[in-house]
Amino acid sequence: MIEMEDVPELVDPVVIAAFEGWNDAADAASAVVDHLIDVWDARVVAKVDPEDFYDFQMNRPIVGTDARGHRSLTWPTTEIAVASPPGMDRDVILVRGLEPNLRWRQFCAELLAACDDLGGAMVITLGALLADTPHTRPVPVTGTATEPDLVDRLNLEQSTYEGPTGIVGVFQDACVLLDIPAVSYWAAVPHYVAQPPCPKATLALIGQLEDLLDAGIPLLDLPDEARAWERGVDELAEEEEEIGDYVRALEETRDTTDLPEASGEAIAREFERYLKRRNTD
Repeated sequence: MIEMEDVPELVDPVVIAAFEGWNDAADAASAVVDHLIDVWDARVVAKVDPEDFYDFQMNRPIVGTDARGHRSLTWPTTEIAVASPPGMDRDVILVRGLEPNLRWRQFCAELLAACDDLGGAMVITLGALLADTPHTRPVPVTGTATEPDLVDRLNLEQSTYEGPTGIVGVFQDACVLLDIPAVSYWAAVPHYVAQPPCPKATLALIGQLEDLLDAGIPLLDLPDEARAWERGVDELAEEEEEIGDYVRALEETRDTTDLPEASGEAIAREFERYLKRRNTD
């Protein structure tokens, strides 16, 4: 059972969750929730008890010094925060933490019970994976949903993936078992620049959230950071001939297979997103 602070009744809240670890290439997904906590001034209202779910030899506590100069320990955990984003007609529940080492089903059950207590009406999970995609092109984002009406409304597809999964897959399956509507977005990070951060992938996931929530999200310095990241990888490709040749091969493959990216529908969707961002900023 997760102990929670007193929280005023939330308005039709949606849950947005991301977890560090196997589901979070280049920290791109967890960086989205970090960004939302910042721009929406979210308040942490609950923390998972780490004793039940984490192996401290794999995820060690961090020792440091607090603002008063006292030594303190920060334990690995997962936090629940709430926010009331300006310009949105609903509240948001943000879940941010580490993929657990133990008792995944109990972990998901306790998190979803806490979100249900807060009135969570729908769950959005975010992930990122390493892929054969060039850094010079738009970051591919795939989306899946658990219910046919969500699939149709958001123009998504039901996942056909078969193989090992992480806590994001287990969390979404728990939503299915509890009949909770759930959507999952995954960004593809170029595998040859796997080190975090990857602001371009984080920005792509935020764009999908804007479409789903039908609201602009303040981007702050993310666009500049994404451009700087891309320039840095460009320099690496110029210095290393093998990497440059590989990137050009990926570009050719992408440009051949993904021509719909330049369709009128995609351009119109991006323009609508730009207008929302301009109004928000």
